[in-house]
Amino acid sequence: MRAALRALTNWYDQLIIRWFGPTLFSKQTLTMGLRRIAKKTLSDEVYDQLSGEIVEGRFDPGISLPAERQLCDMLGVNRGAIREALKRLAHAGLVSISQGGGTKVLDFRRNAGLDLLMQLLFRRDNTVDLEVARSIMEMRAALAPDIARLCAQRADEADVAVLRKIVGQMTAAAERDALSELQDLSLRFWDALVRGSGNIAYELAFNTLRETYDRLRDVLVQVMADEVRDVRSHRTIAEAVARGDELSAKHVASALMEQGTRRVLALVAALQDATLPVPVPGDEDEDDPSGAADPSDAVDPPDADDPPDATDP
Repeated sequence: MRAALRALTNWYDQLIIRWFGPTLFSKQTLTMGLRRIAKKTLSDEVYDQLSGEIVEGRFDPGISLPAERQLCDMLGVNRGAIREALKRLAHAGLVSISQGGGTKVLDFRRNAGLDLLMQLLFRRDNTVDLEVARSIMEMRAALAPDIARLCAQRADEADVAVLRKIVGQMTAAAERDALSELQDLSLRFWDALVRGSGNIAYELAFNTLRETYDRLRDVLVQVMADEVRDVRSHRTIAEAVARGDELSAKHVASALMEQGTRRVLALVAALQDATLPVPVPGDEDEDDPSGAADPSDAVDPPDADDPPDATDP
């Protein structure tokens, strides 16, 4: 386990420490509570604090928030900022506001939408919620095959041309092993697929998933390297879309997603089992002064069979 954590640190070097702090993947959550706000931040900060308290479970569903006057005193802002923040909380499905009845906390799992996903993933103490990260990957793996299937059913010539152009660019990037460029192009490829699917619900869900992925793309680039380097599967999906082969597009997309999903979920599981935060760079094992480790150690589950490679139908 320590080797897995050490390998993760070696991959990301100072990136994680600089962006998120040394406790990025710690399971511990700091008890922050409400704090006074500088007047210049106003309603945005009020919303961030109150929503953070709700999603982190410090305000249980069904209880009433303090009255507006109390919140003004606690946070050091005017009533207008409080009211604007409460309206945003209600719109997000976090509270309900009734005339004369105060503001009651709702169960966000039953009332909120995907817009809350980013806030759930990134805690206020600069750690990532691993359960939410796992859920995002599972959602991605579930949606992608049907997106490809619908695109094969509904795409027009313009959609196919975009997909083929991206695959051509991926081929050139793969020859240089330009991993970051391949990552960008893979995202563009899936963006083209979801637009070609003609499903607005999938488009909106994809927008949310892409936003969360963008926050961690530099962290995930090595973990998902096999998936973004698999130009052959991307090409196979594009050609299945071109000929309207829904079954092939779906199956190849599923196999392609499995490559990245399996590795990320294995990494999440390893970090959930860890009892310590990810060590900072330079924290080496006593039995391995070099600190060197194969990155695959951190992501491959023990004794797990690799999924079959996606092949042309």
